[in-house]
Amino acid sequence: MRSHLLEGTVEHRRARPVRYGLRHRVWYLALDLGEIDEAVRRVRLLRRNRAGIVAFHDADHWIPAAVNLRASVLGHLVREGVDPTGWRVTLVAYPRVLGHVFNPASFYLCRDGGGDLRAVVVEVHNTHGERHLYTLHGGSGDRLRGAMAKAFYVSPFIGMEGSYRVTVDERADSLRIAINEQEDGQPLLSTSLVLERRPLTDRALLRVLARRPLVTHWTVLAIHLHALRLWRRGVRFHRHGPAVAGPMAGEVAR
Repeated sequence: MRSHLLEGTVEHRRARPVRYGLRHRVWYLALDLGEIDEAVRRVRLLRRNRAGIVAFHDADHWIPAAVNLRASVLGHLVREGVDPTGWRVTLVAYPRVLGHVFNPASFYLCRDGGGDLRAVVVEVHNTHGERHLYTLHGGSGDRLRGAMAKAFYVSPFIGMEGSYRVTVDERADSLRIAINEQEDGQPLLSTSLVLERRPLTDRALLRVLARRPLVTHWTVLAIHLHALRLWRRGVRFHRHGPAVAGPMAGEVAR
């Protein structure tokens, strides 16, 4: 079974106007969208579109909310001008845990029939209940590097004029994702995920649940806790508003 667990750390480093950092232990499901039902049959703790200790719901993802997530992703790739025939898509995201889920960012890793990482779709959620998709093309082998203009409100402590540079490096035993945000051409925030691959079994799922049983609940609490700390340090507050397209709109770096 290609679906697996990922366990490791998420780290944020803000460069200005104050230096601020955080680092947390996390775990994710990495679900091959073509074998979700098989994963549910093999892993008794995992449910699809039903209540459970750990559950995957198609409607927790995509715009509009998906009924069949794999079909939604493949249709999106076709509209992007790609022929995804024979492609394999792996979703890296938090599942629902005890009925709750919040994914600041989910990643759809799209590999062609030869196994090359050809595209990555980044699905971003904010605490206002909104979603946005960024699509990066041009990868090869196990790595994809790309850039995109900011087009979605995420944090009240970061303005809407900016751009991202993204690196995704997926190996047989690990996944590393780096997202670097810039404003006015200067570094602002660097985010990294460093994750190690684990088998998706009931035993492994019980182990990560025992270590971090409320990983999605903690994510929401941590967002507000760190926001309070930034506010107390006097970082400027930006109200919810539209993005201003930056110079990297449509740019893809290989």
